[in-house]
Amino acid sequence: MRDFPEYRGRPLAVGGKEKQRGVLSTCNYEARRFGVHSAMPTAQALKLCPHLLVVPGRMHIYKEVSIQIRKIFQRYTQIIEPLSLDEAYLDVTDSPLCNGSATLIAQAIRADIEKELNLTASAGIAPIKFLAKVASDMNKPNGQYVIAPHQVQEFINSMPLQKIPGVGKVALQKLHRSGLYLGEDVCKADYRELLIRHGRLGASLWKRCHGIDNRNIEVSRARKSIGVERTFTQNIATLAQCWEVIKSRLYPEIEGRFNKVEALRNRGISKQGIKVKFADFQVTTIETGSQELSLAAFYPLLEEVLHRQQGREIRLLGLNVMLQPEESAKQLSLLDH
Repeated sequence: MRDFPEYRGRPLAVGGKEKQRGVLSTCNYEARRFGVHSAMPTAQALKLCPHLLVVPGRMHIYKEVSIQIRKIFQRYTQIIEPLSLDEAYLDVTDSPLCNGSATLIAQAIRADIEKELNLTASAGIAPIKFLAKVASDMNKPNGQYVIAPHQVQEFINSMPLQKIPGVGKVALQKLHRSGLYLGEDVCKADYRELLIRHGRLGASLWKRCHGIDNRNIEVSRARKSIGVERTFTQNIATLAQCWEVIKSRLYPEIEGRFNKVEALRNRGISKQGIKVKFADFQVTTIETGSQELSLAAFYPLLEEVLHRQQGREIRLLGLNVMLQPEESAKQLSLLDH
């Protein structure tokens, strides 16, 4: 919309074309009024909004702008944790700029972005990490929201649990079955009961809903996995077809990515797995422990995961490898010497 004025004011999305079995990467607010959203199949989006304009992505432009935005961030703090091309956590606790006010710093950053890049930006300001993330969604597309320290518990109490990062649809349904809808519900719940019913999620929610988030800003984030996947123009159905795609297309790509970066090779892998999306859009995954990347190891995984097929065709196939944690890799390296 910035670079092509003719796109402004009309429903617009970035993604693959319908005939290519595409999926949307993102869309503008005019499109969202029709129920269109990111990660939606293009065909479905066009049913909701027949006059939706779908354009291909321009990753080289996004990367270029992302670098420019990062440089603006760095004027205000060096403690930056990128989440994606267009999102990051900033710790401005010790910044002397704008009288040390996080609210004023956010305003200044957003003003710089708009003046220099002709783009709008939103911000969330809070004393703890996950609430800053929640607040950043409160006044989109071009605003900011502040949760002051004395407002934290009041805000959390009235916050729907689906707003907490990491609470997906399936987890939310389980929480609702336990009578948990708001942060206040979790605060009132018995901690042991939360652990029994919801495991690690229950423990994490208990902390979040009591305003506890001691995570620091991670200035350098280590890559945890590598994945490749393909959405097919026409569905496939057989083991032989799937194996041919893995052998000729997916495995060479994931092997190339892994071998391209020496730091990843040195770390090694701990698991490798397969992802399948069926024609009804249901997704299933399978993985196994593995110390080295192996094409042969994917075959029994493929056989096993296709036992779940139940006559359905396959629209997407993917491979992934879980990398060894950096600390583990260092320890192994010391033992080798």
